[in-house]
Amino acid sequence: MSLGLRPPRPRLLSRLPSRLHPRLTLPPSLLRLSLPPRFGPVRLLLVAAAVLLAAGAAWIAVTGLFARAELLAAKRDLETLRQSVTGGGTAPDQGSRSASAAAGTREARRTMGSAADHAGLAHRLTTGPAWYLASRIPFVGRPVDTVRGATHAADRLTHEVFPALVRMVPDIARDTRGRGFQALLSALRGSAPGIDRAAGAAAETEAAVAELPGDTWLPAADRLREELARRLDGLTSVMTDARVAARVLPPMLGGEGPRRFFVVFQNTAEARGTGGMPAAFAIVTADQGRLSFETFGNETSLAKAKPVVDLGAEFTSRYGPSNPTSTWTNSNLSPHFPYAARIWAEAWRAQSGKHVDGVVALDPSALSLLLRATGPGRLSDGTALTAGNVLDLTERTGYARYADPARRKTVFFDAARAAATRLAGAVDDPRRQPAVLDALHQVLKQDRLKVWSNWEEEQRLLETRPLGGVLPSDEGPFAGLVVNNTTGGKLDYYLDRDLEWIPGRCTPDGRPVIVRISLRNRAPASGLPGDVTLRADKPSYPTRPGDNRLLVSYYASAGAELTGAALDGTPVMAGTEIEHGHPVYTTDLELPAQQTRTLTLTLIEPLTDRAPTVLRQPLVNPLRASIEPYPPCVS
Repeated sequence: MSLGLRPPRPRLLSRLPSRLHPRLTLPPSLLRLSLPPRFGPVRLLLVAAAVLLAAGAAWIAVTGLFARAELLAAKRDLETLRQSVTGGGTAPDQGSRSASAAAGTREARRTMGSAADHAGLAHRLTTGPAWYLASRIPFVGRPVDTVRGATHAADRLTHEVFPALVRMVPDIARDTRGRGFQALLSALRGSAPGIDRAAGAAAETEAAVAELPGDTWLPAADRLREELARRLDGLTSVMTDARVAARVLPPMLGGEGPRRFFVVFQNTAEARGTGGMPAAFAIVTADQGRLSFETFGNETSLAKAKPVVDLGAEFTSRYGPSNPTSTWTNSNLSPHFPYAARIWAEAWRAQSGKHVDGVVALDPSALSLLLRATGPGRLSDGTALTAGNVLDLTERTGYARYADPARRKTVFFDAARAAATRLAGAVDDPRRQPAVLDALHQVLKQDRLKVWSNWEEEQRLLETRPLGGVLPSDEGPFAGLVVNNTTGGKLDYYLDRDLEWIPGRCTPDGRPVIVRISLRNRAPASGLPGDVTLRADKPSYPTRPGDNRLLVSYYASAGAELTGAALDGTPVMAGTEIEHGHPVYTTDLELPAQQTRTLTLTLIEPLTDRAPTVLRQPLVNPLRASIEPYPPCVS
């Protein structure tokens, strides 16, 4: 049978099954698509490669969409899990609480399993030859590499990190129900190994995500990495805090025998390096999780104590003229909390002959957060002490309310005792323990609680966390603003602080940085009590009530050099010293009432593309810090 066309080439027909090609008839349209005479192996390979690339791209696109859906499902499960853990009320009786807790535990574990299944499937969808080969292609493969790494991170979090937390929370709740804080310590000890493993996995995952490409041609991949990195930053910090707490809290709270602590309440209306002036103190004993208060006192109680403590030549050179070891009100000029803690511990030993196992410092803002969880206390004159009035009463209105100087001096001491008494009762009440723990977390987030241990191993762990109040001595970008009040008044209640950190482009000598520090004194020009506007510094120049005076110190990165300083645009001299490897530039600054002054420093810092660690001195009003983006160094 003839179609009137040239038949297919015999060499092509020979490749067809013998049962087909003898009777083969092809339509003209198909015959016109036959390969050209010179279509050789190279062109065939190119066609095959193009087909494979198209198929691979299609596979990646389709599986990528499915993986995205699985990640969103895992995210929804984790949000449900978070709400189930943090929400909910208290059942009216022990039996119903137990039943509710058991049901909640089963539901939490089911939700966690669902999240892990979704994250695991997302990870499997983004593995295999197509994803691996595509991720290795320069430029084109950057978002593919990011997505692969993100799904692997989600898989690891849902299988290694979150399950440890889900197991820990109900175990602690079950072990502590009706048995107080002692059982909480026991549960923490039992959870410590699992928390250690989970914290290590979180840290490794955060490091892996940080190495993923973050500036690709696909915005969706960049957003995925950015969100994951942001969440991991907070999670890793929380997990590390939990690991330290599981190791340190049980022994420090008397799980292995009674411990005695010197607890200092700082008055942030008069600024000091660690926060505020040490105003009141208490001696607290912890025994199997139960807290008891032995002694309360104020700043006059230890005014004559002469502790003998050697804090090194660097400390003596910087702070020696202020007599910090023998002048109680100057004992915490440095922001490095262990310095103040050692002075306070030795001051108590010199005064009483008794040893303490550690030192704790907090302020009225911390008391406010704790009173929110414990409920109100009551001062000795019957005044209610609440979360809403403790800061104002101790640092502002108390000075005008109590005309008797002796009574006025005891207000801070009285408030500390009332709040501490409420706390001691709340920590042993299972119904209030969750709220107390949440309040402590908020206090830690605001850097308003500092702890030092006289036990070497515990202190090493504390120094790794902000709780330890350690001024870091390692290399890396750093920005720290510290003010110390020199008047003896209480005007820092009205102090606002702004820090702008502006990096320039890299140079052969380093990176230029402009630091702009703005300080505003909002104190009214009249109507304040004399204790608030006190000028014990007795300046030689005229002042008005409400004018303040501060020693302003800026802690720069290790290796930084100051090239210029100006106050309100006028060049000034700044004293230069070293503390824990950081150059410190200090200026004596008069700050009139209702005025703002701006100190500008220009520096050359070591080359780096990292943002600086910011030291946030905890005062009444938090520091407002603005860190501008780094122009990248070009090698």
